[in-house]
Amino acid sequence: MRIVVNTRLLIENKLDGIGWFTYETLKRITKNHPEHEFYFLFDRKYSDKFIFSENVTPVVLNPPARHPFLWFLWFEISVKRFLKKVNADLFLSPDGYLSLKSGVKQIAVIHDINFVHRPEDLPFFSRKYYNYFFPEFAEKAYKIATVSEYSKQDISKQFKVSDNKISVVYNGCNEVYLPVNEEIKTEVRQRFTEGKDYFIFIGTLHPRKNIARLFYAFEKFKKETKSDFKLVIVGTKMFMTSDIEKAYSQSEFKNDIIFTGRLKPEKLHLVLASAFAMTFVPLFEGFGIPLIEAMNCDVPVITSNTTSLPEVAGDAALFVSPFDVDEIKNAMIKISENEELRKSLIGKGRVRKNDFSWDKTAEKLWEIMVS
Repeated sequence: MRIVVNTRLLIENKLDGIGWFTYETLKRITKNHPEHEFYFLFDRKYSDKFIFSENVTPVVLNPPARHPFLWFLWFEISVKRFLKKVNADLFLSPDGYLSLKSGVKQIAVIHDINFVHRPEDLPFFSRKYYNYFFPEFAEKAYKIATVSEYSKQDISKQFKVSDNKISVVYNGCNEVYLPVNEEIKTEVRQRFTEGKDYFIFIGTLHPRKNIARLFYAFEKFKKETKSDFKLVIVGTKMFMTSDIEKAYSQSEFKNDIIFTGRLKPEKLHLVLASAFAMTFVPLFEGFGIPLIEAMNCDVPVITSNTTSLPEVAGDAALFVSPFDVDEIKNAMIKISENEELRKSLIGKGRVRKNDFSWDKTAEKLWEIMVS
């Protein structure tokens, strides 16, 4: 087969959740199926590290798709023209965008549709684009893959698509995430938190990640426990909203909140594996890869009881309402004071993590592609 793939989110040192899904699945699929031709479509200069095998041909299509209007031009003109040029058998889009005017068989990976439920979190033109075009993409797609049963039912209901058209392909976890010894934990704590224990959040500072309430909960935790715990925030500040700024600037304990920015996987692994617990309490999540990364590192998890997160975490997490600051605070107190609970969650995480791997993800996605 001649398979064309939208790889515009494979950007060196800037992989996010969808970028990692693209990277990990395509790395395996292209190497495991050398009998097929793959064309990787980039919208800017690419890194050779993303050309995984000899059966991959990289192509840069203009214009760089960095704005809703340019997204439209890229998929409806540049991609459509290329699909016709190479006589493609299949177009795979790991970020869900399709070429509506092309007659080629297309598979969309729609990770979640948070923009339907929380349009206010997005810039005006982006939310208009998503809410107009993604129902069209869902209808156009030959098959749809998504990353949780929650997202499957959500897509089916909101876009009026038969759930028989949608397959669940869970995310995996990078092999770098493993437990570390006490010596490494001590070194990491000395470097980042003055030697103190810390909670950790991983993700972009986006409104739906609920950072402001996490800050308020941490402040209440500090006041009630008088502990010297820190809170480490790993991720870019590109969505630092007024609510987050206010919660941070008004906190009595802002000196105990450490922003690391984006970290490469090797360094992120050490910071995560040295944490006392993960506090990941978003308002909406299609999957939540940080949960699995934490479980792989023997780090217990506090997470939201909403959307896909109970499905992913199973019994290996302490669940809270993401809208209730006191619930978040109480969970932080409980896990800091109850060592048996913490050990129990770590043990359950060691079992739960085995349900998720990128090998399984790639195998399932390939089955959809050839079905």
